[in-house]
Parts: sequence; C-alpha cells; structure tokens
Amino acid sequence: MRCPHCGFEQPDGGTECIKCGIIFDKFAKRQRGYGDRPGGVSRIVLASDEPEGTEEKGRCEELFFFVDPQAGNFALTGRIVILAVLFIWGLKLVFHSVASNYAGESFLHLVNLPFHEAGHILFRAFGQFMMTLGGSLTQLLVPLICLLTFLLKTRDTFGASVSLWWLGENLLDLAPYINDARDLNLVLLGGVTGKDVEDFHDWEYILRKTGLLPYDHLLAKASDAIGALLMACAVIWGGFLLYKQFRNQRERAK
Repeated sequence: MRCPHCGFEQPDGGTECIKCGIIFDKFAKRQRGYGDRPGGVSRIVLASDEPEGTEEKGRCEELFFFVDPQAGNFALTGRIVILAVLFIWGLKLVFHSVASNYAGESFLHLVNLPFHEAGHILFRAFGQFMMTLGGSLTQLLVPLICLLTFLLKTRDTFGASVSLWWLGENLLDLAPYINDARDLNLVLLGGVTGKDVEDFHDWEYILRKTGLLPYDHLLAKASDAIGALLMACAVIWGGFLLYKQFRNQRERAK
C-alpha cells in the first residue's frame, strides 16, 4: 500500500500513514469523495494502481517536501519565526545594490569569512589559482553540503530550505568582491586593498588569469541576481513546508 498523501510504501491494512501521519479514511473522503468501505478504511492507492510516472513524482515529493509527522506546535512556531526573519533579512540584502557592499558589511559576512579563509588552506595543494578560487568556492560549498545533508541524511526539508537561503546569501556576499576586481577599493582582511599588495585581491587575480577582468561588474550582477533568486526560492519552499506541517496538525486534530 502507498500513502495517497506522501507516497510512502507501507504494509497493507493500516489506517494511518506511518510516515506523514494522515488518517487514510479522512483523507480519502475529503480529497476524493469516496464513501466508507468494508473495514472502515476508504480505498488506498496501491503501487500497481498508479499511472506511469507517479512513483518518481512520489519520490521527488518525499525528498523535497517531507514533513516530520512528529513535529508539534512548538517546532511549527519556531520555524515560522525563522522564516519570517529570513524573509525580512533577505529583502534588505536583495534590495541593496552590489556597489553598496551591504551584504559584505552584514553580520553574516563574519560567519562566511572563516569558511572563505579555510578554503584557501584546503585548496593550497592544487596551485595558486585553485588556492585563490578555493576561498569563494568553499564559501559556497559549505551551505551546499548542509543542504544535501539535511535532504539526504537527516531528512529535514525545512533545514534544507534554510541552507538554500544561506547559499543564495553567500552569492550576494561575493558579488561586491567580484565587482571590485578592477577598482580594488575594498578594504580586505589585514586592512589593505588590492592596490596595496599584488595578487592579494582574489577576484582580481582570478578574472585576470581567466581573461574575464573586463566583465567583473557583469559577473557581480549575475552572482547577485542568482543569489536573490535562490533566497526567494528558499522562502517559498520553506513557506510551503510550514503550510503542510500546519495542515497535517489540523488533520490529526480532527
């Protein structure tokens, strides 16, 4: 038997999904309008009854939209607060220009900076170019690894949506650095600018070596735009998950 709500396969004869917690009888009556069947359980969708492609859709929904059936009101309230903070904070970050360096001066920049600097050390063995690129690369890899861990290991889809927001924020954080590749006016770690020390500015070195230095402003705007899009997707994703959690709790209360 496959749950008609979350698609999780489970033993036949159950009255409640062991994964998402819905009551099969109530769900079937509300969604499909079936009458009562013998045994008190409405018709349940079996794997053999499903049209082609339904199984893949169910797996996709299970991966990206799973909601822990054991999560209570306290968890829901806390997540609503977190999502509200990310939404408001995200608006402030997105609606400031790249040139303002608002993202680079925010509190999260202090969180991102240690990962950036650690990336230079991690990639040192691969030569100067990769060592220089490794800072920004690691800054993006850390939230991406968190996202994949939440999805595949802990099955915390809301945590994954927060990680996606953080990934987008890191792209916004890098945009002013990329934008400064030719101007070299940003004060970097150590209190110097790219004008003061040769090859000290990561993105001046990266873009000069790749022949892309004239496109620094364009690349910075692209990084900023992609980051903003990821942050918007993260908020929508998280909001949908909270709606599902609220709906599941209401179903259990009936």
